[in-house]
Amino acid sequence: MSIARRQLLLRSAALPGAALVLLGATPRVATATGTGLDPASTADQTAALQFAIDRAAAKGEVLHLPAGTFRCGTIGLPSGTHISGVTGATRLHFTGGPAFLVASRAHGITLEGLTIDGALQPLDAKTADGLVTLADCTDVSLRSVTITGSLINGLSLRRCSGTVSDCTISNCGQTAIFSLDAHDLAFTSNRVDAIGNNGIQVWRSEIGEDGTLVAHNRISHIEARDGGDGPNGNGINVFRAGSVQVLANRVSDCAFSAIRANSASNIQIIGNACERLGEVAIYAEFAFQGAVISDNLVDGASLGISVTNFNDGGRLAVVSGNLLRNLQRKSASGEDLGVGIAIEADTSVTGNVIEAAARVGIHAGWGAYRRDIAITGNVVRASPIGIGLSADEAGGAVLVAQNLISGASAGGIRRMDHADPVGPDLAKAGADASAGLTISGNVSA
Repeated sequence: MSIARRQLLLRSAALPGAALVLLGATPRVATATGTGLDPASTADQTAALQFAIDRAAAKGEVLHLPAGTFRCGTIGLPSGTHISGVTGATRLHFTGGPAFLVASRAHGITLEGLTIDGALQPLDAKTADGLVTLADCTDVSLRSVTITGSLINGLSLRRCSGTVSDCTISNCGQTAIFSLDAHDLAFTSNRVDAIGNNGIQVWRSEIGEDGTLVAHNRISHIEARDGGDGPNGNGINVFRAGSVQVLANRVSDCAFSAIRANSASNIQIIGNACERLGEVAIYAEFAFQGAVISDNLVDGASLGISVTNFNDGGRLAVVSGNLLRNLQRKSASGEDLGVGIAIEADTSVTGNVIEAAARVGIHAGWGAYRRDIAITGNVVRASPIGIGLSADEAGGAVLVAQNLISGASAGGIRRMDHADPVGPDLAKAGADASAGLTISGNVSA
């Protein structure tokens, strides 16, 4: 620090209120005193709570609610709302109405240290699709909030920005966190458990850049109550949203996928731990261009990583450094899978370790849907077929080099007519150049 700057700070610190100017003013705190709120009351306190929120927001104050239960109906959250509670001890208990906590076109909404209990009360779908429903809101912050007991979504964010961190969302009939058309939004270090259809959904109305960050969340026990062959039952579901980062989450016990990205270009799925999944653990599918799927761990699924739907424009991916094991044939959708990694077009598959895939370790192409694939430096163990390559000569080039294949009882490298192997073991016999296959330097033991 320069001498001139140090002298300026010292002189400023001697002035009244200078610390507030230099360091930022601490928000004033308003309590429930004088508002009529009573944490011990069993009566409905909607009017008193709304009055306290409106008054504190108008004054730029934090409304601090003490430990206890506040029974209330629909509460509107104006701009500047900041409600804090005693974590685990301050409960807002929904008594019924068209919505619970709702805001529209508001700025700077902060909720922290609250338990928001929907008590399985129905909501009016025209007014709210979550216990907390925010639309067109900027600078939203939820911290250390528990949301539970919703027949539909826990938290719904439409065209919002902000952060949701260190929250717990459980026992919701539809989705824990639903986001549509976000901008500058982040979901970090949350706990999601016991959800009816999807854990965290990042959606857009149309294909476009989104940029949401989904990181360090713990997601488990996701059902597929509304059925289908993949829209439900996923820990993290990204649809049409581009440039989303899904980093270092732990996702387990999902009816379908841990991470399912549909028509989501430039997605990064990195460093996630995925266990006990009913179908494909990590999915990049349909109309996407660009996916990085790296350094993930998958233990227990019917297909580890799938990069597919070249027929719908799905292409361009890096699949590297993943560890996948225990891939069973039976899947929630009824398909016979048992595959470690399945890819179709413009993809590099490098440095992965796959063990105990029930049918095929790495499957490249599907019929004619095969183009520009490099499979190099992978280790495939204890899978009947180590590497399967689409046999359709209409497909494009495939390079298979420097892979180690061990314990492949039905062949180290085989051509595949879709799911069925044809012809000799190419690890031993070599490849027919006319088929677009280049195979060299592999070890099959």
